[in-house]
Amino acid sequence: MARQTLVGRLVSGEGIRPVRVEFGERVLSLEAASAGVNGPYLLPGFLDLHVHGGAGAEVMQGERGIRRTARLHAQNGTAALLATTVTAPWPELAAVLEATKKVMAAPEAGEAMVLGVHLEGPFINPEKLGAQPNYPILPRPELAQAIIQSGVVKVVTLAPELPGAPELIAALSQAGVRVQIGHTNASYEESLAGLESGAQGFTHLFNAMPPLHHRAPGAAGAALERGNWAEIIPDGLHVHPAMIRLAQAKIPGLYAVTDAVAASGMPDGHYPLGSHTVLKRGEGVYLDSTLAGSVLTMAQALRNLVNFGFTLPEAVAMLAERPARYLNLSDRGIIRPGAWADLLVLDRELRIEASYVRGHRL
Repeated sequence: MARQTLVGRLVSGEGIRPVRVEFGERVLSLEAASAGVNGPYLLPGFLDLHVHGGAGAEVMQGERGIRRTARLHAQNGTAALLATTVTAPWPELAAVLEATKKVMAAPEAGEAMVLGVHLEGPFINPEKLGAQPNYPILPRPELAQAIIQSGVVKVVTLAPELPGAPELIAALSQAGVRVQIGHTNASYEESLAGLESGAQGFTHLFNAMPPLHHRAPGAAGAALERGNWAEIIPDGLHVHPAMIRLAQAKIPGLYAVTDAVAASGMPDGHYPLGSHTVLKRGEGVYLDSTLAGSVLTMAQALRNLVNFGFTLPEAVAMLAERPARYLNLSDRGIIRPGAWADLLVLDRELRIEASYVRGHRL
């Protein structure tokens, strides 16, 4: 690949500074530019660790759905993602794992890189399904082995109060799979027990868990007091901006996700969510009156966070640097020599002027 050059204002969690970046598939050099440079913003490509679909398709549809999802979100600033399932019978989930392997083995131009799978369920509390299809199951040792041996599952969401959950959490975390507490009715004490068993994060914080209460803190209270990592949906519907700011102040590894479904990037209408059909209406997606994922993109999440009072460097940390660190990826979510050349060029209004995945302009 030919050497390419960008000059502009680099935005990272450390601040904003003028730079000159040379890159091929990876960043080759990063040098300070003249202090008078007033060019576009240069950002690392975003990582979305919880995304179900987009452009009318979804991960549960297999290889075709995963690729359409990856293309839609690449056009909106996402350089890499975790293909996220919904709760379904295990054979259907196993088929998604195999389809994801195929996509990872043969990435195509215009797609965000698929880093693996976020298994959202099926080990969730049936009383906290949210918009998840009604196929929850109890944790079973043989499924822990199937998850580990697949080699593609990076994150698992589960309810720590379920029988067998501590053993499943321990087995998965010891194998390097990130376990997140979510879709749960866990008490504060049960949530702490989940963390002590090896759980490391919280799925769409504040959603699909009991509300924060001063006498019953629940999973949300455990996250705010003891959590190092948590994902949150900054679409303005799932969580009030004040609660996002509170979580940012208390959780050092808070990062943003879209939880986007097939309706993302599409007009109002009906779309699949696993075995459900959900309705996109305006900026929301609903199963009856229940929020059913979102139509958020990471580019819009950036603008939302800034509108919610976050600085641009803080927003970039939540969209790129922290999710990369959560997955122990040292060559993504950051612009520095040796990292993949996942680059975004944004104008003053934070609109995408150009985006690159592994140095290839979309």
